[in-house]
Amino acid sequence: MASNEQYDSVPLEMRDRSQKSSESSDTGKDEAVNLKQKITLLNGVTVIVGSIIGSGIFVSPKGVMQDAGSVGLSLIIWVLCGLFSMVGAYCYSELGTSIRRSGADYAYMYEAFGPVVAFLRLWIECMIVRPCSQAIVALTFAYYVIEPLFPDCEQPLIAVRLLAAVCILILMFVNCMSVRWATRVQDVFTYAKVLALVLIIITGFVQLGRGEVEYFQDPWAHTQTDITRIALSFYSGLFAYNGWNYLNFVIEELQEPKKNLPKAIWISIILVTVVYVLANVAYLTTVSREETLSGAAVAVMFSKRLYGVMWWVMPVFVSLSTFGGVNGILFTTARLFYVGGREGHMPQILSMVQIQKLTPMPAVIFMGLTSLLYLVSADMFALIKYVSFVNWMSIGLSIVVLLYFRKTRPNMERPIKVHLFWPILYVSITFLLVLLPIIASPVETGFGMIIIASGVPVYIIFVYWESKPKGFYEFLDKATLALQKFFMVIPEENTSKTE
Repeated sequence: MASNEQYDSVPLEMRDRSQKSSESSDTGKDEAVNLKQKITLLNGVTVIVGSIIGSGIFVSPKGVMQDAGSVGLSLIIWVLCGLFSMVGAYCYSELGTSIRRSGADYAYMYEAFGPVVAFLRLWIECMIVRPCSQAIVALTFAYYVIEPLFPDCEQPLIAVRLLAAVCILILMFVNCMSVRWATRVQDVFTYAKVLALVLIIITGFVQLGRGEVEYFQDPWAHTQTDITRIALSFYSGLFAYNGWNYLNFVIEELQEPKKNLPKAIWISIILVTVVYVLANVAYLTTVSREETLSGAAVAVMFSKRLYGVMWWVMPVFVSLSTFGGVNGILFTTARLFYVGGREGHMPQILSMVQIQKLTPMPAVIFMGLTSLLYLVSADMFALIKYVSFVNWMSIGLSIVVLLYFRKTRPNMERPIKVHLFWPILYVSITFLLVLLPIIASPVETGFGMIIIASGVPVYIIFVYWESKPKGFYEFLDKATLALQKFFMVIPEENTSKTE
């Protein structure tokens, strides 16, 4: 989607202003216009934890229980999903420190398999999975914000959509203005969501101390034996863990990535796994298996039973959690758009940096506006189900990149080198997670394959076909220059970044 001409026509006043703007930028020293290494280890942990803990832990217990069948198996699946995510994150720590380019899966596939496979991954992730996921989390935020106002009736759909749109627009503004603002928002709301889960866990321990173990007395009753159904229960659990690889998308902005990436990954995944398992145990001290299956908002059911007139505290905490989740998705996905534009797989304007704020403003805005489009639909969960197996297929293919480079680039610098047992194990399990749902839900997975295939003609027309009419390129150049002037953005200056 890039033009065949160089963007040397950037107005001189913009370039002059970009040199002066660094004096008032967050760094105050580096005059290069590019994304800076401002993400600390603590920021990295909160990016991962904040991206993982969104709406999943508050609604996924129903999905896991529904396909697992029993209390015992559902708790085991929550543990296994955490361990599986940990293995994947461990493999990603080698990829992230060996290929230090933002974009994560997209960058790894581009390095290993070339532009076509990378583009298809970018197409699915940027145009469907991420915007749709962000819209769903924003709707969840809106739903819980107004829950205390409508305790006994259904929330007005128009109010939910408008509030979700406001949430996205506010976070678009924050992410456009400052990387530091965005990471501080992530920090604060990550603490809030962890506090919500700690409150649930402490309450659960109090319940256990009171002898509330009725729903644990026959933990294996109704256990599902159909392996395809069990695989679908893993999808619900892994949806709640989704986001463990998000820090890899912003690796170029992470301080000391060789040291901080693996530390952030290990701290985050261990913390989330422990919190998730204990939260599910806490739920089951008060909410029965049958009640969990009857409604998705298990956290609200839990709070209404135990907190009396203060039950509204839980919807507030869930709102804070999902607000941080929207910010995490927007922050990391904007960088994926940014890298796609830099590689010529998306409009080049998306790879440009705001000369004063030093943020990928066009990419942030494009991601936010794409998410807003999905708010017109009331049922987006079906679309996520269509492409969920594709998402895991893509992550599995990224781990295949690790194995591929071990064979083709044995002397490649690898600050972290994992034992081959772990990537082989991860790829094998991912293969089953992709294959079994195809058998169990052929219609949904068929739609997912159609969505993938739709990226092929887009690639051929906008990327592969280089001899397009001259008028097309002239229009693209004029449009890009106009957007550059409007947003005050220029291509990043390739300068060396210290770790």
